[in-house]
Amino acid sequence: MAYPQYHQNHVPNGLNKTKVVVVMVPFPAQGHLNQLLHLCRLIMAYNIPVHYACTATDNRQAMLRVHGWDSNSVSDNIYFHDLEIPPFLSPPPNPNTPNKFPSHLQPLFNASLHLRDPMAELLRELSSKAARIIVINDSMMASVVQDMSTIPNAESYTFHSVSAFAFFLYLWESMGKTKPLETKSKIIIPKDLPSHEDCFTNEFLSFVGSQYEFQKLSSGCLYNTCRIIEGAYMDLMEKLENKKQWAIGPFNPVKIIAEKKGLKGRHKCLEWLDKQAPNSVLYDWSRRNQLVTSKTIENAVKTLMASKEGDEMRKRTVDLGGAVRGSMDNGGVSRLELNSFITHITRLLRAKGTNVAFNLKVKSERHASKG
Repeated sequence: MAYPQYHQNHVPNGLNKTKVVVVMVPFPAQGHLNQLLHLCRLIMAYNIPVHYACTATDNRQAMLRVHGWDSNSVSDNIYFHDLEIPPFLSPPPNPNTPNKFPSHLQPLFNASLHLRDPMAELLRELSSKAARIIVINDSMMASVVQDMSTIPNAESYTFHSVSAFAFFLYLWESMGKTKPLETKSKIIIPKDLPSHEDCFTNEFLSFVGSQYEFQKLSSGCLYNTCRIIEGAYMDLMEKLENKKQWAIGPFNPVKIIAEKKGLKGRHKCLEWLDKQAPNSVLYDWSRRNQLVTSKTIENAVKTLMASKEGDEMRKRTVDLGGAVRGSMDNGGVSRLELNSFITHITRLLRAKGTNVAFNLKVKSERHASKG
């Protein structure tokens, strides 16, 4: 493995005194890299060593684009591992694709599956220095960490970069939308939602499908969401997945700061939105391919600004916003879930011999290679 100077280029000597080590395995796309990097920050606060393993290019991108905390503390406190993948084609973006998915990145996604061997080598190296290795991998990197199942003191947890609502829709649509919902459930499925084919290319959908079988090796799932917003979907996911689910977000430390005079940097889209009246901008997905008429805009404004329904929507938005912002404070619902996850992964080991034998037995029985 190659390591730039700003990376930690070795497994630290003090690791042999560590009970638990966490290894983050992100998917090589910015929205995925960024979320797991922020999760590193939260887990480090519990004095748990954190490793971040991806390609050199993606590690560098994640560090340079981090926001909300000191970028110097990233390289100083996280052990970055630059893993190698074979060369791949890098075509330019195609602005004429029917669903606007960045299909030009598909060669990178395919190449990232070659991280399996170097990842297995890293995990085995770390496993000799810690009592337990906790792998938190992006759901689309499940096959890359599959060899974790052969390491007795390692276990993995799947991180879903999308909302619990979005992942529920994915599973429900995969089931042919035949799974009956509980009559008393708070689950709401809006009309005119886009299908998988509307959002992704067939090649990418095949890629996602190829990872799903390996996700069965994980011991639980993590979401960058909050039960205040998605509690009903989290509860349903636990029933569908039959494994523990943790909602530990939002964990991106971002605040919208008013632009100061003479200070540049806000995107032009945000500058345009700054000039609009509160609650006056509406995006109707079901009419995404149509021009929005002035009458539609007028009706939307009346609904949002001059009706009982609009008043209720605004009040609920304010209440939810405050509750979500407080969810990561001490005692907040997401902070409690994060504490629960940390307690779970740092739980006391049983007698070493029986624990190792039991883990190996369970992992061998659950391994995806078995029929």
